[in-house]
Amino acid sequence: MEEHYKKIPIPEGHTLVDKGMEAKGSRKGQDTDIYWYDELNSAGEVVASYEVTDSMSVYPPFNRHISVSKSS
Repeated sequence: MEEHYKKIPIPEGHTLVDKGMEAKGSRKGQDTDIYWYDELNSAGEVVASYEVTDSMSVYPPFNRHISVSKSS
């Protein structure tokens, strides 16, 4: 999960809350998982939501790709 946090730039004082994940399984040589996070401000209010797609090749050299989409 730490790799996900590095991809999501949030301001100081804000936090990320893990809202769940879905394992899509292996397809076309890629094992894909989807994760959801909420960004909370210092008052605990949700200010943004993120969807993280984490995909890894099931064949050597097991390349990994992480992409993030934000919705406000």
